[in-house]
Amino acid sequence: QGELVESGGGSVQTGGSLELSCAVSGYSYSRACMAWFRQAPGEEREGVASIYTNGGSTYYADSVKGRFTISQDKAKNTVYLRMNSLKSEDTAMYYCAANFHPIYCAPHRPTKSAFNNWGQGTQVTVSS
Repeated sequence: QGELVESGGGSVQTGGSLELSCAVSGYSYSRACMAWFRQAPGEEREGVASIYTNGGSTYYADSVKGRFTISQDKAKNTVYLRMNSLKSEDTAMYYCAANFHPIYCAPHRPTKSAFNNWGQGTQVTVSS
C-alpha cells in the first residue's frame, strides 16, 4: 500500500514563506498528476497547484499565481509547494493529492474527483 506523506506546514506572519513537501512511496511516480489542495474551515477544498511529473507542466489557481511555485524532485519522488508572500486568506489545511494513471493533468484545473490518493494534510496558518 502506497502513501503520500506531507510535511512543512506551520505558522507564519503575513508576507512570510513556507515550503510544503509531499513524499510519494509505494506508487509509480513517473507519469503522475500531483496536486496541492487546500481547505479552510467551512469552505470547499480547492486545487491551488498541480504538476504532471512526466514533463513538468503546471497549473496555478489565480489566487496563488505569482506567489506559489510547485516543483518536483524525481529522484526523491517528492513534490514541493513553495509559498511566498503569504496572506491571511492562505490559512487552510493543505493536502497533497495524486493520480497515478491520470487522464488529464496540468495545465487543466485540478478537481477533487480526479484524485484518488490523498495525504493526511498539513496546517498552514498566516497571521498578521
